[in-house]
Amino acid sequence: MLWETVKLALSSIRRNVLRSVLTLLGIVIGVGAVIAMVTLGNGASSKVQENLSKLGSNMLIVRPGQSTFGPGGATDSRSFDERDVAALKSNLTGIRGVAPTAQKQMKVVFGALNYDASVTGTNADWFPVQDWTVEDGRVFSESELRAGTSVCLIGATLTRELFAGQDPIGERLRLGTFSCEVIGRLAAKGQSAFGTDQDALVVVPLRTYHRRIAGNTKIGTISISVTEAADIARVQRDAEDVLRERRRIVPGEEDDFTIRDLTQILSTMASTTTILTGLLGAVAAVSLLVGGIGIMNIMLVSVTERTREIGIRLAIGALERQVLTQFLVESVVLALFGGIIGILLGLGLAAAGSALMDVPFNADIRVIALAFAVSALIGVVFGYFPARRAARLDPIEALRRE
Repeated sequence: MLWETVKLALSSIRRNVLRSVLTLLGIVIGVGAVIAMVTLGNGASSKVQENLSKLGSNMLIVRPGQSTFGPGGATDSRSFDERDVAALKSNLTGIRGVAPTAQKQMKVVFGALNYDASVTGTNADWFPVQDWTVEDGRVFSESELRAGTSVCLIGATLTRELFAGQDPIGERLRLGTFSCEVIGRLAAKGQSAFGTDQDALVVVPLRTYHRRIAGNTKIGTISISVTEAADIARVQRDAEDVLRERRRIVPGEEDDFTIRDLTQILSTMASTTTILTGLLGAVAAVSLLVGGIGIMNIMLVSVTERTREIGIRLAIGALERQVLTQFLVESVVLALFGGIIGILLGLGLAAAGSALMDVPFNADIRVIALAFAVSALIGVVFGYFPARRAARLDPIEALRRE
């Protein structure tokens, strides 16, 4: 009985193909938009988390002042110096390393070629703390760090742009008014969470940076890598105590520095992108409502057009529930066709968008199943009123219709 009803519904849809296609558009656009938006949102969220994880694991970021996390967080508070770094290294336990960082954007020159890059002054701890892999060569020795020797390591972008993929080890780069010997080549990391190229960098010993580039002893950021995730809170408290003592901050006085837990930043960014994804999905879902209204409208038209047919069926013994089922099934079939086409369209748009935006293609089977179920529910909800109207027609009145 149900299969016969489905065949009748398909026959009715085929009789008015253009009208059926136009009716489907609302559902197709709604389902497609929801799946595309949610999939792209999930991909963007994964990309942000992946990029933040490249900054290092179990890491604390220490900055002077109450600056916000991210590039360009300037502050007027007193900067750190090498004695602050030494105090942290000697007083903190359960850490992998403490890496001071001072940075400046500079033009790096090799022969007739040049490239704008970030020049970073730091120590040997910076590489494991920031999860950088030395692909070729070596890191700084203790004697080079103490003496401020003119040596450097370069990122993958500079290797490609200045050396055309050739081995740069042993060559000399010019940074401003001095040159440094390349002793190492770093593995590629790609873009950061803030959209900057992490591989366009030159890393030099901190004292070399202070003497030859900055002309001062300021340290903008200190990164602390904690061995175990469970110890992060304790290490953060200990670091606060050390720095408060170093900077002579009396009890009750507010800190003039900020220590941020990278895992908390990662969690905040993830929750923010999840909320934005939900909002985008909710906006796109509004078109599903429009599609449902379109189905109800076209089914009402269908009932009006087929009044005489309905009257004949009722007159020869068809039950009200059979007429109700026929029109309800027709509505659901229309909605399901729209849902299937919308799912395919949404996945296609999401795949294209992921490729253009360079984010992972994270299709969520639960969202796809929910979109399909919602399209069927729309067929039931918005098809019920026209179906009930058809089932309640007076056979005599219906037969009088031309």
